[in-house]
Amino acid sequence: MYQPVNLSDAIYYVGVNDRRTNLFENMWPLERGIAYNSYLINDEKTTLIDTVEIGHIDKFLKKIKSIIGDKPIDYLVINHMEPDHAGSIELLTKLYPNMQLVGNKKTGPMVAGFFGINDHFIEVAEGDTLNIGKHTLQFYMIPMVHWPETMITWEASNGIVFSGDAFGSFGTLDGGIFDDEIEFEYFVDEMRRYYSNIVGKYGSPVQKALEKLKALDIKIIAATHGPILRSHIADMIEMYDQWSRYEAGKGVVIAYASMYGYTEEMAEVIARELALQGIKAIRMYDVSKTHASHIISDIFKYKGVILGSPTYNNELHPNMESLVNKLEHMGVQNHYLATFGSFTWAGAAVKKLNAFAEKVKWETVGTPVEQKHALKEDKYEACRAVAVAMADKIKQ
Repeated sequence: MYQPVNLSDAIYYVGVNDRRTNLFENMWPLERGIAYNSYLINDEKTTLIDTVEIGHIDKFLKKIKSIIGDKPIDYLVINHMEPDHAGSIELLTKLYPNMQLVGNKKTGPMVAGFFGINDHFIEVAEGDTLNIGKHTLQFYMIPMVHWPETMITWEASNGIVFSGDAFGSFGTLDGGIFDDEIEFEYFVDEMRRYYSNIVGKYGSPVQKALEKLKALDIKIIAATHGPILRSHIADMIEMYDQWSRYEAGKGVVIAYASMYGYTEEMAEVIARELALQGIKAIRMYDVSKTHASHIISDIFKYKGVILGSPTYNNELHPNMESLVNKLEHMGVQNHYLATFGSFTWAGAAVKKLNAFAEKVKWETVGTPVEQKHALKEDKYEACRAVAVAMADKIKQ
């Protein structure tokens, strides 16, 4: 019934698409859906690599059975225990009671904790191998990319790395499964949004994982989300290297909160002056309208950040406070920051934005601008000065 999707003669994609879930991890919007990728190796020992979210188990099983029929699954390799990939483990162990679970010393306690499964578990360590017939699998640990038990599975004869969440992306696979079957550039923004919001906190572990991958002659990257890579491997690794080093490009993200338009007016002045100063990559966001995941994604892309907020009950506007809290939690590094804001009777927002800059150790640029009531001529010019200072930094 299902037309097989082959990575090689005996290795298959058996993933599914999810266009109904609105929020990933009940947090990040999925405007373009998401794919849960799983892979099947039809060898002497039938081996499944990762599973799918439990709500899609029916289609998943149909794809598996269309390849192996009533043949049992001998091994299930668990690269990552997050429920969007491990959610079907318990049901699969009931359908295939002799199936062995393969994971590392941190995987086993999670399998027991989530599903009460304490047997049929094979523990593997760094560099261990598992022979399944014509194919041999080798395992490498990549802890905190982005859970502590995360590992990758290497299949050398075809040069395939099953990478777990590493190199993943938001977005469903709409016909094209491989990167050379799709408009790759269409996925890049969702790849960066996925990395920055899901993996972005763990730049150092990502760097260590990339070092391990250098020793492998990779022909295919098969992640658990997004397209399978076989033509843009170098591009993807370069992007991961850049993102995990927090190296951003020559552009500016302006994110602001505004209740009645006064802070927004200041943002407009700053944006216009940035353009006059020759900055073409300007991304402007109202934090009350645009989800933080999109703003954070562009902050990973561009080095300049300008944040503005009115004072709200002697604090930041709640939506701006949410954004800076996320950025602080993620530990985003190596950015320039300028700040502005407005107030009616007592100003506090700019002070709190500057305190955020100190916490994350971003370099502050220009003189912060805080306007009481509506925008006046002196503050108008001060906003322009902020833009000039930021443009000078960006163009260096």
